[in-house]
Amino acid sequence: MKMYVKELGKRSIQIADYPGTKGTIIAIHGLTGNHKQMHYYAEMLTGTYRVIAVDLRGRGNSSETDEQTSLFKHAEDIMSLIHELDIEHPILMGYSMGAFISAVVASKLKQVKGLILLDGAATSTQQQRDIVQPSLGRLSKEYDSKESYIREMRDIYSRLGVPWTDHLRNVAEYEIHKVDNHWENKSSESHILADFNSFYSFVPREVCSQIACPTLLVHASGKIGQFPPLFYKEAYEDTQTYTDNIKTIVSDCNHYTMVFENREEINQEIRTFLKKI
Repeated sequence: MKMYVKELGKRSIQIADYPGTKGTIIAIHGLTGNHKQMHYYAEMLTGTYRVIAVDLRGRGNSSETDEQTSLFKHAEDIMSLIHELDIEHPILMGYSMGAFISAVVASKLKQVKGLILLDGAATSTQQQRDIVQPSLGRLSKEYDSKESYIREMRDIYSRLGVPWTDHLRNVAEYEIHKVDNHWENKSSESHILADFNSFYSFVPREVCSQIACPTLLVHASGKIGQFPPLFYKEAYEDTQTYTDNIKTIVSDCNHYTMVFENREEINQEIRTFLKKI
């Protein structure tokens, strides 16, 4: 796997590039994530498919977001990246916000060969605000040490029903940096919140009716700690209705264990889907 930064005019995107020969998959993480969030899927596919896992702008080591940021702005970045890397028939795999972004890209670029939506691209309601927004406060806090941030992240994930692992620690360490005499998240809370609010401008009927490629939707039905699933099955009704060629599977994982555990049942469905396209 190679790490490098791709310049897109005044924008820069950090890339983790896993080698493979059967085609190129662009892996797009969730709201507060980074490329490491897609680790298990990239490792599962590497050697067969080239996987390009990105840090969206405002995360990890990519440049800052636009002042007026949204998932639609990130979709423009991904389309620019596809053009700059000269990828003729990309496959898009997006998790959570990355699924919303991937759906928008697939609706605009007819050369997209396949689309994998990992618990996203749904109709958003107050339910998602109740689950997501309370955890965003960490983005604007200052921490006296790296370890104090790690401890808070461990507590957050424990409440979300996610077992703590070395991989999760690695993800948490990557998303913070030292500023003067304290540590803080690399992301801006206000920009992340703006990206989150743009979920509510995503209308599946308008976007999904323009998607021509085969699509795999994976719904995480498990409870998130004491919370319900991020999306109930009803949230996907329009996505399923207006996407012509879609297969839906349901996993008993929750929204976060979907990426922070190696889910073999999802891996197998992805491998089967890719063989068919």
